[in-house]
Amino acid sequence: MSITSALYAGASGLIANSASMAAISDNIANTNTTAYKRNQVNFSSLVTAQLVEGRYGASGVGAVTRQFVTSQGLIQAAASPTDIAIGGAGFFVVTDRAAPITNQDPRFYTRSGSFTVDADGFLVNDGGYYLQGWLADANGTITPDPSDLNQMQSINIKNVSAQVIQTTEVIVNANLDKRGVPGSLPSGPYNAATAASMSDYADDPATGTRPDFTFQMNVIDSSGGTRRIAMSFLQDDANPNSWYAEIHSVPASEIAGSVRPGQIRSGLINFNTDGTFDQTTSTLFGPPNSPPNFTIGASSAPAGIRYAAGLGIDGSDVDLNLTNLTQFASLTTVNSLNPNGSTVGAVLRAEVAEDGKVSAVFDNGQIRLLGQIGIATFPNPDGLDAVTGNAYVETSRSGEYSVKQPQLGGAGSVESYALEASNVDLATEFTNLIITQRAYSASSKVITTSDQMLDELINIKR
Repeated sequence: MSITSALYAGASGLIANSASMAAISDNIANTNTTAYKRNQVNFSSLVTAQLVEGRYGASGVGAVTRQFVTSQGLIQAAASPTDIAIGGAGFFVVTDRAAPITNQDPRFYTRSGSFTVDADGFLVNDGGYYLQGWLADANGTITPDPSDLNQMQSINIKNVSAQVIQTTEVIVNANLDKRGVPGSLPSGPYNAATAASMSDYADDPATGTRPDFTFQMNVIDSSGGTRRIAMSFLQDDANPNSWYAEIHSVPASEIAGSVRPGQIRSGLINFNTDGTFDQTTSTLFGPPNSPPNFTIGASSAPAGIRYAAGLGIDGSDVDLNLTNLTQFASLTTVNSLNPNGSTVGAVLRAEVAEDGKVSAVFDNGQIRLLGQIGIATFPNPDGLDAVTGNAYVETSRSGEYSVKQPQLGGAGSVESYALEASNVDLATEFTNLIITQRAYSASSKVITTSDQMLDELINIKR
């Protein structure tokens, strides 16, 4: 009977609009969920064959849920370097456990990049999923494998220690006053090989020859310790473009095997008439035209200038970049001393580049590459199935994954200090809320009206 079919049609309207209301409720509830993708229930009419002429049987409506996974939300600024967003297509590959990851562990896909560092140093997002990537080896080399998710592991930024880097170069930016030091007189006749050396004066001001100028620099040794090395200068009265110079240790006791206390090198530093450093005639580093360099042997060395045995460290070989060492008629000053090398440090933070490379930044200035984030793409991302935690799993409708390096092969870029916002528009959702409520009320009205019509039919007998 047509009236009965109207009842069923009204019931299908209630069911379909209930589903729509549920989707709208989820959308509104997740307005502030990072990278949430809105759902929408679309209606499709149901039609049965009308075999009796002049009769019509209502078939009702069916509900089909559609995910807007490919619709990107706005990229918004965030406060943490581990808050990351994908600008473009693709998903982060994540797991629900940190380590070890095996073939049997499921992989999930998400655009929710609100990652923080857990107690074990792993990057985990608000949904409890751990970020996967291709890890760097001991040499900092990354070997991406797009075809095998098992090559990706959870990224850890704390389970790494900074390597000690010995100082191998010091860039010197200084000027020696060509006019000399007014009123300055050496405390005795200068001789680099006797107790009249500037190294003696540095060790004991009651002895030796007082320099016109001294600057000190820090060098990192093989164990990560800091050693103080000084350069002292005394202008040669007989040659206005020449300075006696010594390189010595502070304190002197850290150097063994030298002629004078702590002395590492002694000789002349010469300048051209335009005030620039003249390497071709300087003898501080050996015969004229020798590269500006000083060497200190290991503590275990049997002879020669070396570190004291009590230090127990390897030797140092340091190049001095004296390109910016000048002799102008202006005050003697050190503008900068820039040694390379670094001591052992602690991790301060992580950095994520646009190409997905994750690095650890240490408090000693060292940066170490940890790995690279892989971006998974699908032929039909809207066909993925959603799971708890704002993540998705692969289905036959989505097609098979392809993991790529960011910015390659259609994969999006990775943006640090950023999060993708939900793609929910509240104005649209509230409008749909009103429409759905009205449609639900209308469907219920169909049922009550059909019921009244059936009552009338039953009452015909009376």
